[in-house]
Amino acid sequence: MKRSNNKIQFVLNDKICEIDFSNSDLKPTTTVLQYLRSLPNKKGVKEGCAEGDCGACTVVLGELAGDKIQYKAVDSCLIFLPMIQGKQLITVENVGNHKTIHPVQQAMVDTDGSQCGYCTPGFIMSLFYLYKTENNPDRETINDVLTGNLCRCTGYRSIVEAAARSCVNGGIDHFNEKEKQVIELLKEISSNLVNIETTTQRYFRVTALNEVLGLKANHPNALLLSGATDIGLRVTKSKELLPEIIDLSGISELQQISEDDESVTIGAGVNLEEVRQLSKNNFPAMYDMLSVFGSRQIRYLGTLGGNLGSASPIGDIPPVLMAYDATITLESVDGKREIKALNFITGYRKTQIQTNEIIAQITIPKLHNGTIVKSYKVSKRKDLDISTVSAGFRLDLDENDHVKDIKLIYGGMAAITKRAEKAEQFLTGKKWERGTVEEAMNLVDTEFTPISDARSGAEARRIMARNLLLKFWSETKNNHQ
Repeated sequence: MKRSNNKIQFVLNDKICEIDFSNSDLKPTTTVLQYLRSLPNKKGVKEGCAEGDCGACTVVLGELAGDKIQYKAVDSCLIFLPMIQGKQLITVENVGNHKTIHPVQQAMVDTDGSQCGYCTPGFIMSLFYLYKTENNPDRETINDVLTGNLCRCTGYRSIVEAAARSCVNGGIDHFNEKEKQVIELLKEISSNLVNIETTTQRYFRVTALNEVLGLKANHPNALLLSGATDIGLRVTKSKELLPEIIDLSGISELQQISEDDESVTIGAGVNLEEVRQLSKNNFPAMYDMLSVFGSRQIRYLGTLGGNLGSASPIGDIPPVLMAYDATITLESVDGKREIKALNFITGYRKTQIQTNEIIAQITIPKLHNGTIVKSYKVSKRKDLDISTVSAGFRLDLDENDHVKDIKLIYGGMAAITKRAEKAEQFLTGKKWERGTVEEAMNLVDTEFTPISDARSGAEARRIMARNLLLKFWSETKNNHQ
């Protein structure tokens, strides 16, 4: 495998663009947003929040999927330049102009969907993504696609109408005319290992699993990066200099999904939108949680392994994976080992991962014999908000409605994702009825010492945690009657 010698290549404006970090002021941790804003004719993309909340910086990436191009809307403020190696970068200037206006742009004009214009380019890019991926989308799909774009002027009604009016042509537009040309350009770009070295930083973007295992063994302190939805903020908000990075986003072996009668195994590099879609039938509690997790722009970048590895105490996914009794596979040059999700997190932002290991995959058993798993999230906003309290609950009842097994896992109630073990022990063996559950609710209080912060007070969190257990009972009380 050749090394790229401080260079990356991608397709922009229908031609191959190359950046040589040896002869540039750009850093490997320069974001795509910062790069585009430095170009003379790419000022359409805007910086609103620099943390993936507003969508003003939305761009679309085109990636080879066999002999076709797959489009994804992403927040360019979170993507480091080497992450677009071998991809097509599409900005609002590519979508249309005063001579060739795109159907989604025409619909925005016709419905008066734009006022101040600051957020409009981001909306256009989200609508363009929708146009290329969905035909005649329903209102739920339109709302989900627009969740990641903030509008303070127009209101969403006219923008939703623009989406419904325009996304009816089967994705046919001027991009189809150049698709074969772009595919050839993407194929021309090598999938070489990217090795960028400046005076202050080392950035590796690997394409094979064995490469990353070797790199991690030789660079134990290097930061592992998959989607940069968390790590990116350390650069854009905290202004950190990250000296060593190993980028996993190009490893296809970490993006595989396999399924048998007993379980589904998901590669650590599978993006969260794909996890959401595949969970709809097999793991509805996971689907429900991911449907209120960030936005599509965020979910297309974030990965299952990255979310687990961050070990955030308010992470939405760990409680659900624990409730499903998932198993995490860690891999290094020394081999593989498996750890139950319930035992994976050891402290605040700490896990069982050793310095030479990476998360390779997550295996989720399918539910049998009437087992019930539910997920809950309490937040100030329904969409695109951090959890105040989250939960993943699991219940097995016998034929007499007595609790055979129960797991009550909470996020946002402690420095780590944590089980309410006293309440679990109290409920086990008892009849699943309101009086018993109300007694267990009092025990939940003794399990946690939550903090007060900008999202909520400690006492409010205790009330939420208690009430989520009661809600769980209410939603499951009739399952065995």
